[in-house]
Amino acid sequence: MSLKIGDYIAHIDHGIGKFMGLVKVNNDGKIQECFKLTYKNGDLLYVSIHSLHKISKYNGPDGREIVLSKLGSPTWKSLKQKTKAKVKQIAFDLIKLYAQRKTAKGFAYTPDSYLQNELEASFIYEDTPDQEKATFDVKKDMEADTVMDRLVCGDVGFGKTEVAIRAAFKAATDGKQVAVLVPTTILAFQHYRSFKERLKDFPVNVAYVNRFRTAKQKSETLEALKNGKVDIIIGTHQLVSSSVKFKDLGLLIIDEEHKFGVSVKDKLKTLKNNVDTLTLTATPIPRTLQFSLMAARDLSVIKTPPPNRQPVDTQLIGFNEETLRDAVSYELQRDGQVYFINNRIENLKDIAGLIQRLVPDARVITGHGQMEGKQLEKNVLDFMEGKYDVLVSTTIVESGVDVPNANTIFINDAQRFGMADLHQMRGRVGRSNRKAFCYLITPPYDMMTSDARKRLEAIEQFSDLGSGFQIAMKDLEIRGAGDLLGAEQSGFINEMGFETYQKLMQEALEELKDDADFENLFENEEDRQKLFKSVKDVNIDTDLELMLPDFYISNTEERLLLYQKIAEIGNEAELHQFELELIDRFGALPKEAVNLLKSVALKWLAADIGFEKIVMKNGVFLGYFPSNPQDKFYQTDRFRHIINYLTGNPAEAQLKEKSGKEGNQLMMRKEKVKNVDEVNMLLKAIIEHN
Repeated sequence: MSLKIGDYIAHIDHGIGKFMGLVKVNNDGKIQECFKLTYKNGDLLYVSIHSLHKISKYNGPDGREIVLSKLGSPTWKSLKQKTKAKVKQIAFDLIKLYAQRKTAKGFAYTPDSYLQNELEASFIYEDTPDQEKATFDVKKDMEADTVMDRLVCGDVGFGKTEVAIRAAFKAATDGKQVAVLVPTTILAFQHYRSFKERLKDFPVNVAYVNRFRTAKQKSETLEALKNGKVDIIIGTHQLVSSSVKFKDLGLLIIDEEHKFGVSVKDKLKTLKNNVDTLTLTATPIPRTLQFSLMAARDLSVIKTPPPNRQPVDTQLIGFNEETLRDAVSYELQRDGQVYFINNRIENLKDIAGLIQRLVPDARVITGHGQMEGKQLEKNVLDFMEGKYDVLVSTTIVESGVDVPNANTIFINDAQRFGMADLHQMRGRVGRSNRKAFCYLITPPYDMMTSDARKRLEAIEQFSDLGSGFQIAMKDLEIRGAGDLLGAEQSGFINEMGFETYQKLMQEALEELKDDADFENLFENEEDRQKLFKSVKDVNIDTDLELMLPDFYISNTEERLLLYQKIAEIGNEAELHQFELELIDRFGALPKEAVNLLKSVALKWLAADIGFEKIVMKNGVFLGYFPSNPQDKFYQTDRFRHIINYLTGNPAEAQLKEKSGKEGNQLMMRKEKVKNVDEVNMLLKAIIEHN
């Protein structure tokens, strides 16, 4: 979230406002920094930098004027309640599914064999940390006796296929069969080559079916599959047809699931009953909502790019013969190859002829889905093997054609494609350590729709490695979220913004946690806790000066950016790294900044203990426990440990009760507090006492 003055924001408690910059506020003689927000009728709201988690950028539905909320009006509150009720209903169904899956018994694979270690050691690249973790997660799930359903999310070219190959091999060496389901004919063939190449020195049998194969080849493969002679089968949607019989299917790998139709997904549900499932995707578009609910699926994200990989240089151009000639010639001079994507079959040959005329020594070949299967397979294979320099084709290369030597791509009429498609196609180049180029050919700006312009600007802007997720978010913003969890949801998302909607889902989950209907869903408390492992944001109210002072960082925009970074820090290591960066850039930390960073750790400790909010004023610390006396927290071991600690150490802090309109609320009180450190030490001592 990068905020600029004048941006619209959504505050989870107060609704849609406008960000008016950072201001200093005098709080009982102590100076603090706040975010100034303006609402309807010029009403102002000052938000402490500690409550940054409550606000997010708001883009609003496209083409409609954004209306500011009125402070104190019940409209936003009722929208929140309606949305929450709806979310709870969806979450309930998903969690039920998650719980059922956790109790279903699956096949427990044996720990890694020496063959598995050998396969992993033979990988020619070094694993990135994320790739390593994804592999570990998948294998851990497979070795458990519950049914795996894991999603591996990673940008194009970040090594998802290798994770899939290792999982498939693990299943095959334990005598189980593996089905790899892919959306396109070309991708089935590409995966077949990748799997075959990686597993050539190992005792597993890999086969594939797609529409290029003759009826005889298909029936022979399916017969071998039925008899258990094929260990890994790769194919398009034909794999889920009733004519395909497995001897003992143990693992289903689905690549780019969102490309399959509803009927295929329904068939998959029956196939998946007791089978471990691994899903791979590059652009986790709106469905990520489902995963952020953490129901029904476990998630591994591969964010780190392979070493030496460079971002793809992305440019918007008109159809210009000179640019085309120069770019193709440049690529050929460095012994590289070029893709030219044109989604109209009728003029593919004309474009191939034009390139041939502009660069006479280029070897040009065409490819499209209506070609005779064997011919298309041969053309693509010849291009992969470097027999041709330029492949002029339709979007058949979008998923999975992996040619490390191809480092320039032209996409004609780029305005006609969706963002995920453009990102996928751009991912076909830059797969080695060479600088790669992507040229988006478009008509003049005034001849495009505003949505098409926004899409292209976003693709140009997000050319960094691993930007699939930002692209997904931008896509969501441009398309107004579409049919996300059912059509009725998109209305809510438009009205409150995607990020605020997600925060609300988190709140809904927290409230669902204590729902009596969930009591019997989980076999043990550990599974229940795993589902609800979200860390609650604890509010801090303080008169201590916790900020980055002007004399330390004078530039307001820089401070704003750093406050936003602080709000996104998720663990001790990140906090320490951030502190080192500050010292490196701006020098030794003043005490206000030291206290600010310590307050980040204080929030985590407070959430760990179970506080709803904390107050530090006039040298007194107050930690408020849940306001609902029926809250399950009061029956937990955690609460009993806190009581034990405070009873044994009365000089440290005391339990008090505060009476209010809605009844009494329990809190912890510590006197004579000089700084944040003292409170951190107390809370750590209580947690470690557990």
